[in-house]
Amino acid sequence: MRLFTQKGFQATTIEEIAEAVEISPSTFFNYFPSKAALVLEDDLDPVIIAAFNAQPPDIHPVAALRQAMRRVFAELPREDELMLRQRTALVGTDPDIRTAMLDQFTGLVEQLASVLAARMDRPANDFRIRNLAGALIGVIMAALLAAAHTPEADLVQLMDDAMAHLQAGLPLE
Repeated sequence: MRLFTQKGFQATTIEEIAEAVEISPSTFFNYFPSKAALVLEDDLDPVIIAAFNAQPPDIHPVAALRQAMRRVFAELPREDELMLRQRTALVGTDPDIRTAMLDQFTGLVEQLASVLAARMDRPANDFRIRNLAGALIGVIMAALLAAAHTPEADLVQLMDDAMAHLQAGLPLE
């Protein structure tokens, strides 16, 4: 992130990244298929899923996800929060990162559908489960894009507001 912040995403080379972390460029590609994948890499998804699964079973799944995300982000170390803000800002400035983010979100719909299905004792390919997973990822994506264009915005609050809006039925008034 230091290199991306100093030089810009497009101007930073794989060789510079590899040199900064003392690995070869080929080793970089053993872990990441692209620079954009590096930017989007985090370890939060399994933590959020565990926090979601720990929510009481009688809570609506959207409310359970909101609670889980609030808990995880509240416990996020300051340096991780800063990294998240930097990554979010990069999404707003680079089309390659946005494209990679959309690809990543496609996989997250599948992952979230599996988690929701288990919670609701339904198959993961259930039409309603997939719709809910897609809607949740969609409102989270909208919040991330809003935060990318407004760096001072509270990303966690934006995501929570987006999920609350979904939970309320997406009213337009």
